[in-house]
Amino acid sequence: MKRQWVKAIVLTLTLAGCAMGPDYHKPKLWTPKQWLPQSQRSTGKVSSVPTQQAPDPNWWSVFHDKELTSLEDRLSHQNLDILRAAQTVAVSRGQLLIAGAERFPDLAASGSYSYTQFSTKQMQYILKRVGASAAGTKLGDMLTAEASDATIPLLNRWQDGLRASWEIDLWGRVRRQYEAAKAYMHATREEQRGILIARQAELASDYIALRNMQEQLRITKANRETADSLLKLSESRYKTGLVNRLDVESARSELERTSALIPQQEQRIAMQMNAIALLMGAPPGALDAELQRTSTIPLVPPNPPIGVPSQLAERRPDIREAEEELHAATAEVGQAMADFYPKVVIDSGFGFQALSFRDLGFWNARAWNVGPSITLPIFQGGRLVGQLRMKKAAQRSAALNYRKTVLNAWREVTNALVAYQAEQRRAQRIQSQVAANNRALELAKSRYKCGLQNYLPVLDAQRRVLQSQTELALSTATVADDLVRLYNALGGGWQRTMPK
Repeated sequence: MKRQWVKAIVLTLTLAGCAMGPDYHKPKLWTPKQWLPQSQRSTGKVSSVPTQQAPDPNWWSVFHDKELTSLEDRLSHQNLDILRAAQTVAVSRGQLLIAGAERFPDLAASGSYSYTQFSTKQMQYILKRVGASAAGTKLGDMLTAEASDATIPLLNRWQDGLRASWEIDLWGRVRRQYEAAKAYMHATREEQRGILIARQAELASDYIALRNMQEQLRITKANRETADSLLKLSESRYKTGLVNRLDVESARSELERTSALIPQQEQRIAMQMNAIALLMGAPPGALDAELQRTSTIPLVPPNPPIGVPSQLAERRPDIREAEEELHAATAEVGQAMADFYPKVVIDSGFGFQALSFRDLGFWNARAWNVGPSITLPIFQGGRLVGQLRMKKAAQRSAALNYRKTVLNAWREVTNALVAYQAEQRRAQRIQSQVAANNRALELAKSRYKCGLQNYLPVLDAQRRVLQSQTELALSTATVADDLVRLYNALGGGWQRTMPK
């Protein structure tokens, strides 16, 4: 008999070590040998070329802008989206704790008291039946005679004790459930990291756009001063009879046109500062004094480090999140398969029961029970089959989503590199254009002062200078913003700044 019990225990432990369904294996990640295909590499000369060196997690420090660094350092503890994502992670941790609780026995203490009136009629019926079955005996005749007069008094019922139950995880249902919950918790953590780096990139882009707007305002004000000086020159020459009234009004029109740009640019600057304040979890205008300090557009370094291709899967939270979702979907397939097999639960209880409170502590008032219960699904109307098919389809969908996420990551990195290098070449052309327009304006002004031409060439040259300077400021900001987009595509920025 003991040998049979030993065999049963060994068999139970052996089955408990099994888990239904496929085991999760980390998918193989396709990695190119270089960031850019040879056909997409820049053929022109650029001032900033990314290198394969390990990037700084605080990538915004490459701009050497103290204000930008200060904002980025505060962002993870002030942005409301990031803080809300932290609470989502806390929720998933609670769900993991709930799922993990099923791995352990459920133990509860209980106590109760009831003032009970049992059915007298039922007792009389029972006594009559017992008496009839024992007819002809002294006990049977007594029970038959006294049955109609038997009554049950009101009773006090006291009981206390402990109750325990534990599911023996023979098929790994509980383990697969915990595995899936753990993977989902990791996925929400990666989602939080994705939100963090997205907000970091958004903050850097908004900051660069603000500095671009401030630079454009400075350019407009400088051109307004030039237009004002040309208006004074035209008025002076008109008074001496060297030019007609048309030149004066043309110069005045240009001055007013340039001046009209300033209120619109100031409005855009105010709105951009409010956008940055919202990202920082602050009310509108809270950061105006801080952001109005004189600063230029952040310049890109000559050799920004971007790392090697194989590091992308380790840095990008969306790839890591997709992998964890695939892990969870795989575990849920095993959980659905385990539902087809018997569910074994061991229930036990120990306590004391008595009809008097003073008898509750006596050892002979004890009551206990222990034993297994087995539930075997026989007919579920197709529910279990449908659930298994659904989980397998979800696993295939998660695998496809992982593959798409990886491909999209390489696309974003490649596009960011192409845009970064192309915009640098464009900026160099615009710089040459600005220099040429400035020389043309000086020549036009000299010829106008000497009376060799009217005011129209000066007006045209002045407008081209303003336009090219504005385009150069925008291109300079775009180069910096393209570098921000590149670092965002590389998935950096969460390693040292994750909020708890």
